[in-house]
Amino acid sequence: MTGREWIAGPRKGVALCGLGAALLAGVACPAAGAELTEPQAALYTTVSIYPPDARSMTVCYGFVCRRREILDFTAADRVALTKIMAAGRASAAAERAAVQKAVIWFDRRMGPILGTDKRVAKADFRYFDAPHNFDCWDTTRNTTSLMLVLQEWGLFKYHVVGDPHYRGNTLVLQTPHNTAVLVDRATKVEWAVDLWPRGYLQPPDVMPITQWVTED
Repeated sequence: MTGREWIAGPRKGVALCGLGAALLAGVACPAAGAELTEPQAALYTTVSIYPPDARSMTVCYGFVCRRREILDFTAADRVALTKIMAAGRASAAAERAAVQKAVIWFDRRMGPILGTDKRVAKADFRYFDAPHNFDCWDTTRNTTSLMLVLQEWGLFKYHVVGDPHYRGNTLVLQTPHNTAVLVDRATKVEWAVDLWPRGYLQPPDVMPITQWVTED
């Protein structure tokens, strides 16, 4: 970890999560690079950060990526994540369980550095503690970035990283929310990998998108 941390100002056109998301705004999807889909690329361009690569990723926190820290993966980090993912080689279900553990690893790795070891589930403006929390845009970016790194390292056997998904239907009091996604190579089923509803060191929700869009 290099300690390269900075704070960004509020950005226009970005929807908040949970109770704070009543005012929705569209997020433009500019042209993506060769290795990212357009919706994946928009996760980074809309907050003016670089996408992850095999060596590092930008970690967003403080709500809508207003605070950022660069995670430079060490050799020990790569060994730890490779070991976690190796335990999921038996089946697609086992690989998704391994991804949950990889996200917990990320939470533990970054929590003491960011102060997000104090974070709570479903954090929004009511907690008055943005510097120690993730909103759902932060968790969607961070989880997508981590999974893109794992994919770059060749650690996925049964899945590829999908496009982030959105839900929100005010007519039935469903609050706006976003999630990172894995796609099963064989079945093409999309799976939400959603950390926002869970507290520090709790496994992210992993469920089919068809189920996730009905949750609140």
